[in-house]
Amino acid sequence: MNATPTLEWLDPATLTVDTNVRKDAALTPAFIASIKEHGVLEPVIAHRKDDGAVHVLMGQRRTLAAVEANRPLVPVMVTDSPEEAERIVTQVVENIQRAELTQADEADAYHQLSLIGVSAAAIAKKTGRTRTTVESALKAKSTDSGSAALGKGYTIEAALILAEFESDEDAVEELESVIRAEPDMLAHVTQQLRDRRDRAAALAALRAELEAAGTTVVETAGYDEDSENVRVTSLNRADGEPATEEDANAVAITTAYNGTHSTAPVVAGWKDLGFTLRYSYGSSSANKGPMTEEQKAERKTLIQNNKLMQSGTTVRREYVKTLLARKQAPKGWQYFTLHAITHHSETASGYEGKVAADMIGAKFEESNAWAWNPLREHVAKTTARPEFSLIALVCAGYEKTIAKDSWRSPSQTHRDYLNQLITWGYTASVVEQLILDSAKPVEDEAAA
Repeated sequence: MNATPTLEWLDPATLTVDTNVRKDAALTPAFIASIKEHGVLEPVIAHRKDDGAVHVLMGQRRTLAAVEANRPLVPVMVTDSPEEAERIVTQVVENIQRAELTQADEADAYHQLSLIGVSAAAIAKKTGRTRTTVESALKAKSTDSGSAALGKGYTIEAALILAEFESDEDAVEELESVIRAEPDMLAHVTQQLRDRRDRAAALAALRAELEAAGTTVVETAGYDEDSENVRVTSLNRADGEPATEEDANAVAITTAYNGTHSTAPVVAGWKDLGFTLRYSYGSSSANKGPMTEEQKAERKTLIQNNKLMQSGTTVRREYVKTLLARKQAPKGWQYFTLHAITHHSETASGYEGKVAADMIGAKFEESNAWAWNPLREHVAKTTARPEFSLIALVCAGYEKTIAKDSWRSPSQTHRDYLNQLITWGYTASVVEQLILDSAKPVEDEAAA
């Protein structure tokens, strides 16, 4: 049976202040001066151990300030000794409620709890945080780079991202620059780095597979007289017959805008081997000579922006998914869906059920069945939260209208969708901003 707590007046210098989950005691001169003049008005909560030592549970900041202010006595509510886990949880909850706990301190507390056997689910339940938040904090703390990032004052999200890229110095440097200068763009830059990393890994794996099989891989392959390596589809044999894959002595790896890699059979050193060009490009001025620097720059921009659109799509859809995981639908969803259906009818008729179902976190198994629609199956199973399914349907419809090169030919449909997401808190990527800015000249002209 628990003993009744007792109020005692004790010398603050005799109290033991255990390691607190809140590392920064924030003992400002003003706070110490207040304690010196008025004393500690709110009792410190503590417990007395078997050896007689009194350990502070809540009120570490007040205790330390009282010591600094040379207060002889402070009020202390002495209670039974709690378990270590309960002590830490109590401190975490108290400081969270007072908004005094940094994310680094919070992650530290979760780490302490995990070391004494408390599960992420139990920590989440006791502290009122989501399990994802707790697991992210624990994962960040488990790496040197993540722990260091938390020590620098970065958020748990930022620390987790830096931990993910800890083996890539260039990526870490870029991410830290974004965190310092443009934190709202962190999700976009992170996804771009992930896509870049995945494309490079896939390319390296394909190249290794080809080379292991004894296949010669060339860096480039062209179609014209100036190309050392030419694709077989552009060549004839010495006898005038079209070249086939059997004539290839190498392959060139090509990469699509979405990062997928494929191979094209080529003949390296085709002139010396007696091959001739199947087609003549001389009649077309567009194909004469190498590309100009301007043409190269345009093509580079095209490829880069298409890749950025792909990364932006991933971030955008993930944002909608997070938005629809909340307890309440976002403000203004009724007009958003009504406007979409009446002004952009394709959003209701052309949505992809898989994208919509993923946005609301519906569980489903992949299927190749004709007219398969996991959103329809989800709606058939439950009547709960129908507004969320409707928002997901409309957002998925908008998503289908946005292609990799929509930045080149933006429409009002794209702008309406992106502007609504921004109203709900989304940060547009650089390439998405091109879509939004495309309307400005027209608006400015109308205003003039």
